[in-house]
Amino acid sequence: MAGKAAAPGTAVLLVTANVGSLFDDPENLQKNWLREFYQVVHTHKPHFMALHCQEFGGKNYEASMSHVDKFVKELLSSDAMKEYNRARVYLDENYKSQEHFTALGSFYFLHESLKNIYQFDFKAKKYRKVTGKEIYSDTLESTPMLEKEKFPQDYFPECKWSRKGFIRTRWCIADCAFDLVNIHLFHDASNLVAWETSPSVYSGIRHKALGYVLDRIIDQRFEKVSYFVFGDFNFRLDSKSVVELLEFDKELSVFKDRLYELDISFPPSYPYSEDSRQGEQYMNTRCPAWCDRILMSLSAKELVLRSESEEKVVTYDHIGPNVCMGDHKPVFLAFRMAPGAGKRCPRSDGTLRETSL
Repeated sequence: MAGKAAAPGTAVLLVTANVGSLFDDPENLQKNWLREFYQVVHTHKPHFMALHCQEFGGKNYEASMSHVDKFVKELLSSDAMKEYNRARVYLDENYKSQEHFTALGSFYFLHESLKNIYQFDFKAKKYRKVTGKEIYSDTLESTPMLEKEKFPQDYFPECKWSRKGFIRTRWCIADCAFDLVNIHLFHDASNLVAWETSPSVYSGIRHKALGYVLDRIIDQRFEKVSYFVFGDFNFRLDSKSVVELLEFDKELSVFKDRLYELDISFPPSYPYSEDSRQGEQYMNTRCPAWCDRILMSLSAKELVLRSESEEKVVTYDHIGPNVCMGDHKPVFLAFRMAPGAGKRCPRSDGTLRETSL
């Protein structure tokens, strides 16, 4: 941010990435992935950045542990990230627990110029100032700074070892409180079954799980705030009727009264070839679809579009269009949170008080 005056407001960068491929072929893919990710950071220069990862550690977590540690260390200590002097990392590494394991990884980075950042303690029900860099892993269930749940097994009974679930954190930045939810919804287990009905049976399972999450984050336990839900939704095109692409991207329409998404202008984010020489090639195993998305509550929409009306700085796009990033292309949303845009900010005791929009 040095060298020229920054535009007003707090620059925010939200990124979602299914990174399972990176740990199956770390030598070829991680370097490419990190280079492209750092380029987006350099371009948008966020004050606050959230990276939500799914399938963190790959398909065989136990064999990939050394690669996980290297990846995390690189993100926290690289020259590209040197101006981010505070960080929180939450890694679900408890792969031996079938009841709890989600393979989700949530990274949050705060630029040195950003002052008075608070994170919500869900147990104490108060905000705590964020200082230093901290990594939490293994059993996240005991960490009061987040909520984590794995979806019940009966949501997707044909998949005996599902990792699908969500992690929720809450932040207060520039007098604006909001939730960030890292989510991974159920996939299509069979192409043939997906073709049988419109919408498919798998679409119904995803709707049930997403509805559960949305109800959970606005229940009566905590103050209601704006929220962003981003991750691998595994949304698929309506295979029974598909002829073109976006016209049949229907799954989100069920939640149009609860969730908003900016217009999509990038190609489907999945399934790309995992061959490091074929960065633009789709695999022929699935119909391409926009699985990786950044969605928001209607109040969060106002935060984003308010910044767009003042300065044309809102970008919703994918990362690494010409480079192999694994079978998923990461997707990002960059915007500026206008000064005073938030509804609430913490009192000295860490609770929230009302402010005007």
